[in-house]
Amino acid sequence: MNTKDLNQLIQRDLSKLIEELKAYSDERNLWCIDQGINNSAGNLTLHLIGNVKQFFGLDLVGIAFERDRDSEFVPSLLTRDHLLQELEELKKILEQALVPMDPNKLGDQSIHSFLGHSMTVGYFLIHLYGHFNYHLGQINYHRRLLDKE
Repeated sequence: MNTKDLNQLIQRDLSKLIEELKAYSDERNLWCIDQGINNSAGNLTLHLIGNVKQFFGLDLVGIAFERDRDSEFVPSLLTRDHLLQELEELKKILEQALVPMDPNKLGDQSIHSFLGHSMTVGYFLIHLYGHFNYHLGQINYHRRLLDKE
């Protein structure tokens, strides 16, 4: 894996997320839940912002960040512009984290493990990329399903 390529892929998908949020015809629908959908697009976006800030910003770049994961899933009055501004900030954080990374670090043991499974930094970065895209797909579906004009 090449961290510059990974950065390029995540930057591309952050841009897709930005476009998804901009595509909502009514900004209020970002926070809408219905039909067995538990999380709004706004809350999923907050979750992705927290995830990237913690695992890329704090862990890899050392940016001060204290995550409140529970608040990512609470209805919010944040505006679309606020979310878009946060996403633009994430693009910078990712570039700072991934572009200068020594490729040899990818084989190092990650400080994180999930479900008792230890992993390398490279494995963890791929895990984070998959997680991001899982929620990006949910947001796309949410918009097409619940953003009725």
